[in-house]
Amino acid sequence: MGASKTDSFSVEQNEIANLFKALSHPARIAIVDYLLTVDTCICGDIVEVLPLAQPTVSQHLKELKNANIIKGTIEGTAICYCINPAIIDKIENHFGVIRQKLRNKCC
Repeated sequence: MGASKTDSFSVEQNEIANLFKALSHPARIAIVDYLLTVDTCICGDIVEVLPLAQPTVSQHLKELKNANIIKGTIEGTAICYCINPAIIDKIENHFGVIRQKLRNKCC
């Protein structure tokens, strides 16, 4: 398909696409699922529950953080991650708009 022409799409379309791209790997979905089960955690905790090496988990965490899906705070030598509820609201709102538009369509 060649070079991406992201400037041909709305800011919202680009934002949603970036969120979905960040969530498009099963390891990242597993990380999000895990973070939903704990109050806070550090990278080492996540490594223990995933069948991935620590550098790989760190890369997936970086992708999720770059997309603002997760937030991280430094506590001593550990980084504690949590889900960013504002981004989840944005995803939920996007699907809500889709659902509303589908109600008005005949298939």
